[in-house]
Amino acid sequence: MKARLGILISGRGSNMAALASACAGGAIDAEAALVISNVAGAAGLDEARRRGIETLVLDHRQPGGRAAHDARMAAALKERRVDLVCLAGYMRLLSASFVRELEGRVMNVHPSLLPAFPGLDAQRQALEHGVRVSGATVHYVDDRLDAGPIILQAAVAVEQDDTVESLSARILREEHRIYPEAVGLHVQGRLRIEGRRVRITGR
Repeated sequence: MKARLGILISGRGSNMAALASACAGGAIDAEAALVISNVAGAAGLDEARRRGIETLVLDHRQPGGRAAHDARMAAALKERRVDLVCLAGYMRLLSASFVRELEGRVMNVHPSLLPAFPGLDAQRQALEHGVRVSGATVHYVDDRLDAGPIILQAAVAVEQDDTVESLSARILREEHRIYPEAVGLHVQGRLRIEGRRVRITGR
């Protein structure tokens, strides 16, 4: 039986689309089973529906705060028998209880070479810091911001005339490449977390 992915988005969902395409094309032995957004008008919801993926809106402004919202989300994922949760532009920190319940089964992609430039506006942070190289990181999620064990990274050179938009576009291409690769390794059972490190087996 194929692994089932639950993908969390807040916006356009381009990484969601990359994962869904990799599943549909056989590059990942999984199916995109559910897309959840905390934003009702997120453009990625329309893209998911166009692809025939079930969608669900869970507004984070409902009563009960972060823990209650994340509990509703965890229940929806469990109901759909989701094996791996993929954050794809999901713009909220997950509660510690959510991460504990799904430990080792939540991934994120971030537009920098972590641990450099965590959080929002990573590309702008890179340009303002004057780095020569930035990139993308896929990591497992823990209860800290962009700090979980790193799975894959891709370097992107920063050009002298780069803007946030031009650098972001080149980094995004790498995100679309390495995120499906990392998910594929996970569903093949080839990733082993050892403290801060992720070992890739079967090479």
